[in-house]
Amino acid sequence: MIAHFDETRHVLVGQSPRTRQVLRLIDKLGKCRWPALLLGETGTGKEVVARAIHSLTAAKEPFVTIDCSSMVGPLMESELFGHVKGAFTGAAIAKIGLIEAANGGTAFFDEIGELPLDLQAKLLRVLQEKEFRPVGSLTTRRSDFRIIAASNRDLAKEVEKGNFRRDLYFRLNVINIRLAPLRERKEDIPALINHFLARVGGNYTITGEAMEVLLSYDWPGNVRELENCVQHMAAINSGPLLHLGDLPSNLRNYLTEKKSQYLMAAAGTDFSGAPKNDVPGNQPIASPTVMQNAPVVVPLIELERRAIVNALEYTKGDRSVAAHLLGIGRTTLYRKLKEYQLEP
Repeated sequence: MIAHFDETRHVLVGQSPRTRQVLRLIDKLGKCRWPALLLGETGTGKEVVARAIHSLTAAKEPFVTIDCSSMVGPLMESELFGHVKGAFTGAAIAKIGLIEAANGGTAFFDEIGELPLDLQAKLLRVLQEKEFRPVGSLTTRRSDFRIIAASNRDLAKEVEKGNFRRDLYFRLNVINIRLAPLRERKEDIPALINHFLARVGGNYTITGEAMEVLLSYDWPGNVRELENCVQHMAAINSGPLLHLGDLPSNLRNYLTEKKSQYLMAAAGTDFSGAPKNDVPGNQPIASPTVMQNAPVVVPLIELERRAIVNALEYTKGDRSVAAHLLGIGRTTLYRKLKEYQLEP
């Protein structure tokens, strides 16, 4: 289970407007058994929301996860609907399918956009008639369950492309919940980090410098990536303070890249190599041809001042992040701001 769902309280961790909206929808869905469609990038917590809804409606009943992306080939139908003994080569005994196992509870179809069209048709019949037929069987069986489906694709577009059945889409899309990526709700990051640290144990604390990097990163893997990051930091450091050096390699590479961008800015160029003239006091450096005749040497103190100005401009005045990317401490940055009379 993705960890930003707290099993003991059945709530999501975070208080951003996006998270509060999802919480309100979970509460409404907990009072009914309507189908729900959860849309969002990988790692945003779709199964977490599904489990939260299930816990409010049928906590004592089965919750069956059906990962449509992991089922392949001819065995997919058997996984869903089961089979009778001798139905195909290797079917030595009868097997109950996931559809039947979900009877009375919730069937969570993860990445339902990966389900082939022929099985989409059979699933639609199950939802409409509450009955199905195991592979190789001549008789039907019944299964009544609540369906919650999830996808990282835009299913409406998949319908237009002919990759997803329109009738099944409308059957699933009774209540639609879109889960925002972590980069769009960064105010949830501190609470999520504290939650993950509490799960790890050991009374760990993230330093302010490391927290600022975690807040500036875009998290393409979303909450799952953040959880893995926290676990990595705790695993390599006995604590109690977790520092920049404890960050996983992808975040250290991210920080190094940002620093290199600032070094380029400090030399008076933008990222394309063109002279950057829009920063006060940042005059273009002479071209190689001109330098052959009249060498220009920019004093180190001026390069440092330009680097600070460019860093603050790039971070929109965030001094803490600017200090990290310049490779100096915040106290040093504050002192140099006064020294170069760059205070507002």
